[in-house]
Amino acid sequence: MSAQDVLFDVPGPQARVRHRILAVVGVLALLAMIAFILLQMDEKGQLAANKWTSLFEAAAWTNYLLPGIWDLVRAAVVAIVLSMGLGLMLAMGRMSDLLPVRWATTVFVEFFRAVPVLIMMIFTFFYLANQEWSNDSWNPFIGVVVGLTLYNSSVLCEVIRSGVGSLPNGQREAGLSIGLSNAQVRRSILVPQALTSMLPTIVSQIIVIVKDSALGYIILYPELLTQARNLSSSRGNVLQAYILAAVIFILINYALSKLAEAIENRQRRKAAGQSKKAKQDEGEGEEGGMAGYSDKTMEQNRQT
Repeated sequence: MSAQDVLFDVPGPQARVRHRILAVVGVLALLAMIAFILLQMDEKGQLAANKWTSLFEAAAWTNYLLPGIWDLVRAAVVAIVLSMGLGLMLAMGRMSDLLPVRWATTVFVEFFRAVPVLIMMIFTFFYLANQEWSNDSWNPFIGVVVGLTLYNSSVLCEVIRSGVGSLPNGQREAGLSIGLSNAQVRRSILVPQALTSMLPTIVSQIIVIVKDSALGYIILYPELLTQARNLSSSRGNVLQAYILAAVIFILINYALSKLAEAIENRQRRKAAGQSKKAKQDEGEGEEGGMAGYSDKTMEQNRQT
């Protein structure tokens, strides 16, 4: 019995016809809504050719889009590096043998996992603006990086910790048997393997960091979304500028998602190759043992 049969009954002929009718009606309704929106946009001049072609002028890219992409990548890269480092430290703290360290890191992780990224960005931005510790032009960048780092380091901490927990117990026991302490086993054996096994998940979290960097729009950080707004204000093509920004975001995140898939496929092929090699070595060892046993038996028979 399949999972589909357990969840609901298999539709009969009449139900299948009814489903097809509903699907056709839904598609027609969607097409009608799209056509209505396009007609409204055409009446307001939003589909004029000059509103689209102006996005591909050199000035639009050099003055707005390319600086926005650079600021987006800059904040994302800094947040990724800091999140990875802090997440690794938090994971080691949550697995520490010292109870106070575990409690402190647990409170830190659970708190910043629960707080929205945007709130952390806004709080950091206005706190720095009131304290006047840094240049005002740097406050939006610092606010974006701090918000992304605090949240994503907490998430990456749990990713690494779950990766360590998924490893076989024999890894830890083997490390302890050669005289390593629990901390040394985690640092030298468990965590490196967990980082390797959880690499696709880590890359997926990097995609989240890139997307969440657009929240810097709220605190006036000049990333891609902010620059798209500035471009639309200068050219009068709000819809077109935001569509182009969305396409750029989609392309960046799609490239990162394909990278995660490639890494996952590579790990699967590597694991399959190692398993196949281990089986071959085991088979050769058994054949060698049987051959040695047969030679010994034949020698005994000749002596007899």
